[in-house]
Amino acid sequence: MPYEHFKRALDIGLALFLLVIGLPIWLLIAVLIKLDSRGPVLYSAWVHGLGCRRFRYYKFRTMRAGASTVAHESFAARYIRGIHSSGKLRDDPRLTRVGRLLRLWSLDEIPQLVNVLRGEMSLVGPRPALTYEFRHYNARDRRRLSVRPGLTGLQQVTSRGHASFRRLVATDLLYIRRRSLTLDLFILLRTIPVVLSRRGAA
Repeated sequence: MPYEHFKRALDIGLALFLLVIGLPIWLLIAVLIKLDSRGPVLYSAWVHGLGCRRFRYYKFRTMRAGASTVAHESFAARYIRGIHSSGKLRDDPRLTRVGRLLRLWSLDEIPQLVNVLRGEMSLVGPRPALTYEFRHYNARDRRRLSVRPGLTGLQQVTSRGHASFRRLVATDLLYIRRRSLTLDLFILLRTIPVVLSRRGAA
């Protein structure tokens, strides 16, 4: 069976397992979000994935409902141009109390398992590009979107939150050239201690 078939089978099986086994935790998170601030439990945004095609991805809401994205759009543009050496906007005033905890443990990403089941994302791959980030991409940058985007990836487990945009693109392109089931399994296993260490978390 080709690599892509194995990868898709792993995506579906593990995504279903995580959604079902963690259901009590996901419901608790939903309740905490509602108690902490007004607004919906989930946040969605347009992003670019495989072949630069757009789709909506989902996250647990970590920001105040209706918060402006202007500051982050400006930060992202400067990051892509190389003005900032880190892709994380520190001390984001839009974050709620529960939102900070969710981001600290990367739990806000869990709803993207639905995107994995829909075939828009994979468990492992480059991160998708928000529409306002994609506007600043050049031809080389767009090559990182030649595979399905992932919840985790080589960049996340090697330099989470501490890489320049040039290094991020280079790492993603390295993954694309060398991707294999063995590498994907290594990245998935490596993700666990990286998340637990909270290194590079927003």
